[in-house]
Amino acid sequence: MTLSKWKWFNNSMPQSLNNLNSRFHRMTAAVAIAVCVVAYIPRMSAGGDGKAAIEHVLRAQQAAWNRHDLDVFMAGYWNSPDLTFFSGSKENHGWHQTLDHYRAAYASPGHDMGKLEFSNLRIEMLGREAAFVRGEYHLTMPDGKTPHGLFTLIFRRFQDGWKVVHDHTSAAE
Repeated sequence: MTLSKWKWFNNSMPQSLNNLNSRFHRMTAAVAIAVCVVAYIPRMSAGGDGKAAIEHVLRAQQAAWNRHDLDVFMAGYWNSPDLTFFSGSKENHGWHQTLDHYRAAYASPGHDMGKLEFSNLRIEMLGREAAFVRGEYHLTMPDGKTPHGLFTLIFRRFQDGWKVVHDHTSAAE
């Protein structure tokens, strides 16, 4: 059937059928728009909520560090033997080994934790369950030294919240 025959068909239909046809098209369009909006909102909120939750984890770690509470600081890390932590040329595997690294470097006799500040945080969501975080750390030590550097973190969302599953920290030279 050619287009002109369809025009004739639509023009020859009773007005109630034309209105029904028009309503059907409007309803189809409305449903399509609603589906798109509903599909987009979880992605939008997951990214926004994920970013805020991850920043909250980092700020809680910063506060715990500044209270000299390594156990609470480590709550931001995945408590698993599969956690990886790279610092300088040293590679640590597992939550316990990472905690031991922090204790040896900052909480053992002759060492001090200083005051920690995270800055220039850039959180990029890699989906609903993972994120890539880059930032800077700055320590202010009681003796006036200011060790600082960069870090890259991979976060995953678990039942109990967002956790660091990989940490690569590099000290400035």
